[in-house]
Amino acid sequence: MSVNTSKQPPSPAAGLLTNTTCQTENRLSVFFSIVFMTVGILSNSLAIAILMKAYQRFRQKSKASFLLFASGLVITDLFGHLINGTIAVFVYASNKDWVRFDESNVLCSIFGMCMVFFGLCPLFLGSVMAVERCIGVTNPIFHSTKMTSKHVKMMLAGVCLFAIFIAVLPILGLRPYEIQATRTWCFYRTEQIQDWEDRFYLLLFAFLGLLALGIALVCNAITGITLLRVKFKTQQHRQGRSHHLEMIIQLLAIMCVSCICWSPFLVTMASTGINGDSVKTCERILFALRMATWNQILDPWVYILLRRAVLKNLYKVTRQCCGARTIISLHAWELSSIKNSLKVAAISESPPTEKTSPPPPTFTGQ
Repeated sequence: MSVNTSKQPPSPAAGLLTNTTCQTENRLSVFFSIVFMTVGILSNSLAIAILMKAYQRFRQKSKASFLLFASGLVITDLFGHLINGTIAVFVYASNKDWVRFDESNVLCSIFGMCMVFFGLCPLFLGSVMAVERCIGVTNPIFHSTKMTSKHVKMMLAGVCLFAIFIAVLPILGLRPYEIQATRTWCFYRTEQIQDWEDRFYLLLFAFLGLLALGIALVCNAITGITLLRVKFKTQQHRQGRSHHLEMIIQLLAIMCVSCICWSPFLVTMASTGINGDSVKTCERILFALRMATWNQILDPWVYILLRRAVLKNLYKVTRQCCGARTIISLHAWELSSIKNSLKVAAISESPPTEKTSPPPPTFTGQ
């Protein structure tokens, strides 16, 4: 375990100055940082406004759990763009001279902890939302009785505390965060890995992120299969078919965006922790980091804005462009997606005799 790293924080920056393979164009990097921060703040602010309005209108127990999880997700993404983006812009404005404005390595440690926290927390929340959605579809009675607002708030607090613990863990282990090769952000040590502890933090971050993605994939797959089975069993229910289409599109979008945006960065961190080959992965890490940033930009649009109104308008435009006759009827939409899942799941679990039994005859005029 190296102790000189914690006592001499400027030395890693001085060593990185000679690495010209990872130097990026300052104007282009500033442009990317400002664009990502601005778009992320605007999209997440819009999502928060929509959530607040929806929470005031719909206060059902089933809807409240989804709104609380979604609110925690977009608020985390908002503060992630605000804090990390502000620090990144300050670093660029200071000409990336860490030795001058951060001799004590305090800003780098804060930057590194924010990168870890705001990276893992949305992934954890996404997996928890997938689990909650899976329970709501497969076991609606348990969801409606046990998934209260109090339990949801406790789960949100637990996820945040666990992410904070992972972010503070290197500081507790006297292994501070280090300036990366581009001198624009701080993270675990990715160059000149010395011992098992350097590898441990990289592998822990990658393992937790991939585990969260895996849980979300499994739960979303179970939810999608359940909804498809209900769709085939209830072909006569037009309301159920529109709800199925909405949920399946949302699930596909969530899985695609999360995997495409986060997999490169997590796999790169895992490969760096195992092989320690940092010379070839420096520019790839920066590219993967920008892709991961896009996930926090797209989160509110996938979870909040990609719903029935957008899909209905998109369907109308596609129908006008293609000139084809409609095959799937989309005019019986419900306002609440979670309420729809409970209704459809309850229909699938009802005995078949209730569906086929004719209504009692009525006699009039006799």
